[in-house]
Amino acid sequence: MKIHQITLTDWKSPDRQLQPLVALGPNLVLVFGATSFFSDGDANALAGCFPGAVLIGCSTAGEVSTQGVQEGSVVVTAVRLDAARIVAGTTDLAGMGDSRAAGERLGRQLAAPGLGLVLVFGQGVEINGSALIQGMAEVLGPSVPITGGLAGDDGAFVKTWTLGISGASDRAIVAVGLAGDGLRIGHGSYGGWATFGPARKVTRCDGNVLYELDGEPALDIYKRYLGEYARDLPASGLLFPFAMLGDDMSAIGLIRTILGIDEQAGSLTLAGEILQGGYLKLMHASTDALIDGAETAANAVAAMTGPTATVETRLAILVSCVGRKLVMGDRVAEEVEAVAAVLGTTAVCTGFYSYGEISPFAAGATCRLHNQTMTITTIAEA
Repeated sequence: MKIHQITLTDWKSPDRQLQPLVALGPNLVLVFGATSFFSDGDANALAGCFPGAVLIGCSTAGEVSTQGVQEGSVVVTAVRLDAARIVAGTTDLAGMGDSRAAGERLGRQLAAPGLGLVLVFGQGVEINGSALIQGMAEVLGPSVPITGGLAGDDGAFVKTWTLGISGASDRAIVAVGLAGDGLRIGHGSYGGWATFGPARKVTRCDGNVLYELDGEPALDIYKRYLGEYARDLPASGLLFPFAMLGDDMSAIGLIRTILGIDEQAGSLTLAGEILQGGYLKLMHASTDALIDGAETAANAVAAMTGPTATVETRLAILVSCVGRKLVMGDRVAEEVEAVAAVLGTTAVCTGFYSYGEISPFAAGATCRLHNQTMTITTIAEA
């Protein structure tokens, strides 16, 4: 397995900069970049530079590379897998209600013998990420780990982009599956947020749309808690996500971010499904707690994959929530540094700040949509 990465700040004439990547002869290229890179058609031009390679990626709310965290750039990571087989899939999402069916369509495209990992990237608006994963898992089975995330658009929540085998699109969900006996896959996910205030019962919801808490319009309650931050909704909602609790008020380990509001309906649109009759609590976080959470996620990967000395090189895909980036501000690079310190010098880091993270809770666990977490996937070959 060989990896080479560059960060483009001028992507209108990238040919010379891309030569070291082209020389690698990659069969997989990951691309995470600014919204304008996709909307202006430059992502499609990039595909022509890598004949024979599968390109996959998305627009971001910040790019992650071995250099740290950037904005307004394009991080291109070329990977040459020696033995693993790659299968790619893509499907257009007709609307939020199509999310589960879209997952099933993708799953059917990716199903292959020996499948060891699926990477999926979807649009960050007008999607039910939980339903998407449920649809994929229904086809692929519970033993195949699904990781990835939902694209960003610099926190605007207007239009996001993905890049797959059919080029750049603001409608497509894209995925690749990796198969082969020599694959070594690791994954970890952790938040670092703390709850505050009382638990509120979900008295009316529909999928990922929350209408009522304790019998009151959810938006009214949420605005009361946010105070002056309410005027900046929905963007300010990234700072105050919900913790999902079971019907016995015990934590179930899932966080939900607000993606949109409906003033007329008094509702909140969340990134993933919530439980009717369950309970929600508001959350907040400090920078130090989020950095510690990223380190915890990296330690989970290390525990799953074993000593790094036995691996010549590996790819580490970091998907962290844009809400974490807003909280950490100028210190955001510290969470990436914390991950890199745990994974060691054999890991080449790439990734992005997202509107939703996809990963199992732990090895062998069900794949879920997370919000406000640092999610890490590592890929190596024995």
